[in-house]
Amino acid sequence: MNYGTKTDMDNFTIIMEFFLMEYSSIREVQVLHALLFLFIYMGALMGNFLTIAAIVTDPHLHSPMYFFLSNLSLLDVGCISVTLPKFIVNSLTKNQTISLLGCAFQIFFFIFFAATEIALLVAMSYDRFVAICQPLHYEIIMTPARCICVATSSWLTGFFYSAIHTGNMFRLPFSGSNVIHQFFCDIPHILKVSCSEVHYTEYVLLASSATLLLFCLGFLIISYTYIFSTVLKMPSVEGRYKALSTCSPQLIIFILFALAGLVAFLGPLSDTSPIQNLLIAMTYTILPPFMNPIIYSLRNTKIKIALWRIIKKVIFPKKDLSNFNNIKM
Repeated sequence: MNYGTKTDMDNFTIIMEFFLMEYSSIREVQVLHALLFLFIYMGALMGNFLTIAAIVTDPHLHSPMYFFLSNLSLLDVGCISVTLPKFIVNSLTKNQTISLLGCAFQIFFFIFFAATEIALLVAMSYDRFVAICQPLHYEIIMTPARCICVATSSWLTGFFYSAIHTGNMFRLPFSGSNVIHQFFCDIPHILKVSCSEVHYTEYVLLASSATLLLFCLGFLIISYTYIFSTVLKMPSVEGRYKALSTCSPQLIIFILFALAGLVAFLGPLSDTSPIQNLLIAMTYTILPPFMNPIIYSLRNTKIKIALWRIIKKVIFPKKDLSNFNNIKM
């Protein structure tokens, strides 16, 4: 199928909408897909929003580390919300189309959230480096104003990076096939149906971006090398465990994010295996936002305590407790 606008001058069809992959023609399976991914989506939203609520409401968590973590959770909410709701609606309505503008918005916001998350993970690694390797200077270096500046710079970096890529990919009309073998507008699949000029320019941009990513990777490796060498020199076993428990979640998240990115861009663009395409896309669109709050909630005692306080306030409000005490008196 190829719906678009016919131009007499160029004698080819300009694509105005795309058709996303339909993973099953059986109605029951489509509904099952929608319910499964709705459950995953709600779980990711709940986990990330609970993390943000715990950090905002608990004064003990008002520190640079948890400030960056709240930003990370907000990015995860945005990242998974770019792709999954559309897929759920498509599965329920059996409408696999997405407009050219909608596709551009999907790519822009996905790159925006992903690039910002990488920049933020670098900032979080530096925060842990200062806290563990230079603890006496931590409050002087990681001031609230500097943390806000770093977080703002991360968001602006993601915005401009995304604007460059999205502007390049959609600066010329698409022609040819408008079928995307994925459940959302994935960058490799969009490049596959773009014109040769855009295709070449985008790969030049990606090659340039790889230099920046290698710099970030090198910075992270150096930071964690210093961190682990400092931790191993600590005389106290409890001190070593506490230090590792504060920096290991960031490292786990970065490794998860990096592996997902490698799978995304180095994986095959198979037109004959929709399930394979779905599994590859899930590793970098769904898995990190869903796993990040689990990694932090299960490993961070302060967040678990703050979450338990929120749950107790919701289930046992102070007003109800006071009424109960009055009755008992």
